[in-house]
Amino acid sequence: MSKSDVVVIGNGFAGLMSALVSADQGKKVTLLSYGAGTFPLNSGVVDVLGYDDAAKLVECPIQAIAGLSEEHPYKKIGATALEDAVDFFKKTVAAEGFPYVGSLKEQQWVITGIGTLKPTCLIPESMQASKCFDANEIVLVGVKGLKDFYVDMLKDNLVKELGNDKKYTVAAIDTYITGRDLTTRDVARWADSEKGYAELVSQLKGYAGEGKVILVPQILGSQGNAVYTKLVKELGCDVVETTGMPPSVNGMRLRDVLLSALKKKGIRVIENAKAEEAITEGNKVTAIMAGGEVRAQKYEADKFILATGGFYSGGITMRDFGEYNEGVFGLPVQGDCVEEKWVNKQLFSDKKQGFAMAGVRVNDSLRGVDESGNVVLENVYVVGRNLSGYDFCFEHSGNGVALASAYKAAKA
Repeated sequence: MSKSDVVVIGNGFAGLMSALVSADQGKKVTLLSYGAGTFPLNSGVVDVLGYDDAAKLVECPIQAIAGLSEEHPYKKIGATALEDAVDFFKKTVAAEGFPYVGSLKEQQWVITGIGTLKPTCLIPESMQASKCFDANEIVLVGVKGLKDFYVDMLKDNLVKELGNDKKYTVAAIDTYITGRDLTTRDVARWADSEKGYAELVSQLKGYAGEGKVILVPQILGSQGNAVYTKLVKELGCDVVETTGMPPSVNGMRLRDVLLSALKKKGIRVIENAKAEEAITEGNKVTAIMAGGEVRAQKYEADKFILATGGFYSGGITMRDFGEYNEGVFGLPVQGDCVEEKWVNKQLFSDKKQGFAMAGVRVNDSLRGVDESGNVVLENVYVVGRNLSGYDFCFEHSGNGVALASAYKAAKA
């Protein structure tokens, strides 16, 4: 195959954004995709920094970055690159008809599927929980047969979050799909159809009105925000989606939007291509061997961006304590190897998890370095959950680090 300027390895958020920014620089880009990626597990919102090291809510993410550890990816990426990355992302999704709202100066809020409030930074228009804050009445909508969504629990927790000065009304809609439990994706596809959308509007119209917000699970179409936009116009009041259990409809909406943008930029996406071996000359990589359905292919490039993820996706592995492995390039992985510090007894605790902090050690250019700070491979850059020094779950920073690191690595 012909040589590319850039090969991106990984098809999660960091990988797709790395490819998009690289192509925006006029580069010839190949993206090696293996598996479904993390989007079905991803809420599709962009958390930048929700909580500091003391588990205290961050009011202004861009300001709070200055107080982070020097080992944190944001300190190596820099505030300017983060700001530019956010601008690039918002322009990209808006051009695809799926605009996001929010800024680095304040938190946005989303309502989870159990009725709690979650801070984040960039969200699609359909998930703006702030619309509920000043509403006189919130209509909480359940769906007959929808699994993992309990509208009574949603109501009880939302009352605790927003207070008793509002009216809370529980409603139910029926998709008339029978014979099995439904996922939010099933219902979203129903809402995509002309018949399903008409039934949705018919069942919700009686609950609409001035001063009301209709709160629904993540069911407003599987593609972009077309269903949301039409529904708000027809009902004449605000509509808000919650987050939800996987498969994440909004995560897959975002994936499809980014893939559409990739296609328009002429990025070559190689499916079912698992990176198996790096071919090197000195301290540079010349090609990647990636397995396909028949046999491994060689993908040559001047630059490589690693976006295979952390422990959750197998980008970083550890057979025994201290025996970390980054499986594509063999880059140095740092992390606390003491078993007692590997994990907190409570999964959702007030301290960061040791295992979550492990990742590839990098310098300010996001290239892997050894313990002495020497660059290992001159033309390999590391992004997203491959990076060490942060606990994305504790901090609520996952997609923010992915976006900012992808932008900086692609610009390098």
